[in-house]
Amino acid sequence: AYPLPAPAWYALCVSLCLLGCIIMTASDVQKYCTLKLRQGLITDGMFSRIRHPNYLGEMMVYGAFALLAWHWIPWLVLAYFWGVLFSTNMVIKEASMARYPEWAAYRKRTWWLLPGIL
Repeated sequence: AYPLPAPAWYALCVSLCLLGCIIMTASDVQKYCTLKLRQGLITDGMFSRIRHPNYLGEMMVYGAFALLAWHWIPWLVLAYFWGVLFSTNMVIKEASMARYPEWAAYRKRTWWLLPGIL
C-alpha cells in the first residue's frame, strides 16, 4: 500500500511552493525593472543576501512538487537538474557578473544560494 501523507504535509508543500513562487517572481521583477533603469550589478533588494534568488525560488517550487510526490524518484531527477543544469548556469552567470568592479566585494558579503549554508 502507498501511504498518503497527512494534511499538514500538503500544507507544508503548498506553502513551500507559494514561497518559492514569490521569491522567484519578486527577484525576476526586480531584475527586469532595475536593468530597465540602469545597467550593472544588482546588489540590493532580493539580491542583497544571495546572488541567485530566482534560482532559489525555482528550486523551492520543484522541491515542493517532489515532496508532494512522496517518492525518491523525483529527488533523483531534481538532483540531476540542480546539480548539473542549475549549478552550471549559476557558475556561468557568476563569470558574467565578475566583469563588474564591485563584484569582488559583493561576492564576499553574499551567499551563493542559501544564506548561512551555501
